[in-house]
Amino acid sequence: MLAACAHGAEAQPTIPPDIVMQGERLFPESITSAADGTLYIGSNPGIVFRAAPGSATATPWIVPDEANGLATVFGVLADEPRGLLWVCSNPAMGTPGGAPQIKTFRLSDGALAATYPLNVEGPAMCNDMTVAANGEVYATETLGGRILKLANGGAAFESWAVDPEFASIDGISFSSDGTLYANAIQRNTLLRIGIEDNGLFDNVEVMQTSRPLQGPDGLRALADGRMLQSEGNGGVITVLTIPETGPVIFQTIASGIDYASSVTAVNGRAFYPEGKLRFLFGPAAGEDPGPFVIRSVAIPEAE
Repeated sequence: MLAACAHGAEAQPTIPPDIVMQGERLFPESITSAADGTLYIGSNPGIVFRAAPGSATATPWIVPDEANGLATVFGVLADEPRGLLWVCSNPAMGTPGGAPQIKTFRLSDGALAATYPLNVEGPAMCNDMTVAANGEVYATETLGGRILKLANGGAAFESWAVDPEFASIDGISFSSDGTLYANAIQRNTLLRIGIEDNGLFDNVEVMQTSRPLQGPDGLRALADGRMLQSEGNGGVITVLTIPETGPVIFQTIASGIDYASSVTAVNGRAFYPEGKLRFLFGPAAGEDPGPFVIRSVAIPEAE
């Protein structure tokens, strides 16, 4: 160490290990993180996994049971100011009966805190969530093409906005400046969503992009105004720079991912699971997908 310093070498940042999820046929859909680097991952069997900072293993943390009523877990979102993990719970695909719900669990011990129904008509699927600066929670409802909102003190998620551009809406996130963005996985679009001063839905703008999108899915904000996005069909993780004018600029920072379902930022790195959905749907369904791994890549500094 002294010799290296004497020759002017600088210490290299430690690269976190790949994180292996414990279990089989997990098909992770969403990932979120706390400020200390703890990761939380939702999975198809309804198990929420947790990985401690620096750990090479993600272990089951919240397991479905009769008390918590968890089903297939889609979006997960850490809400540290309130000490909660928000979870989208959907009936297993192909299973009749049941209804999607959004649940909260305490970050301190994983205990169920509350269950919120989705107050909508027709088929529904909760996909992802984001928290506004005023504490209101917005959620995407993919099947009905809606954005739902839970008011402070509310008992259920109510339909807040419906628009043709919300068909197949998926990821959603407020940027660091408070602007609301979402993406539509099947329409391959990035959306900017206007909110009136009174909190009502104003408009939706389909953003011009520097390249075609390939199944945009997870969407997370960075503190410097940029955003992270996963593109499932493209198998990539990208950094989005949104200029005042012109197209949104996409910088690929990871590729070759076996379905990039989601992404989260921790200490200058993007962490992402491989969803491996080809082993859940299509010709490879039923084959052994092997282990499910969460990998990470450095997020380049803004230019």
